[in-house]
Amino acid sequence: MTLHNSKDLAERLAAVEDRLAIYTLIASHPPSADTAAANYTREVYLADGVFDRGPNLEGAKGIDEIASFTLKPAHQEAIHLGLAHFAGLPLIDLHGDHAIVTSYLQILHLDHEGASRELPNHGTSQGYRIHRVVVNRWELEKVHGQWMIQRRTILPVDGSPEPLHLLSQGLSDVLKDRQNEGG
Repeated sequence: MTLHNSKDLAERLAAVEDRLAIYTLIASHPPSADTAAANYTREVYLADGVFDRGPNLEGAKGIDEIASFTLKPAHQEAIHLGLAHFAGLPLIDLHGDHAIVTSYLQILHLDHEGASRELPNHGTSQGYRIHRVVVNRWELEKVHGQWMIQRRTILPVDGSPEPLHLLSQGLSDVLKDRQNEGG
């Protein structure tokens, strides 16, 4: 194996490791939100991080303000009513120590007003209701070998152009990278 091939292999392996670390970071969000793990949030956001929830919901700036979101009484109440965040596989645009991740997130909750139904071998349930589906844009930085969240923007999938723009932008960036790799 030549030096050039060894370097290429090392770079490719580093990119695979980065993608796996990013997948783990993004996959950890639902369990951390659904268990009010404010301590975890403090570990994954940069000190000056931003959580932008769009024009109709309160956002947060700074690690303490972001971490406190899951400790608010309203969030605690939602957890006790059967809150569940369900994430889709993220699309990662990786550039060295920076990455943009685009993904979907469904916010589900136990349907306390639904009729109880039985599913063989799975018991009875009133079912779940999809409360909202949002588009996520995660802006990440690798700091001291760890991927950290600099900014997270979520916008509801409501037919407006803003969430569609986030999706198109994420897809466009990845397609550009694909074309650059091919030639």
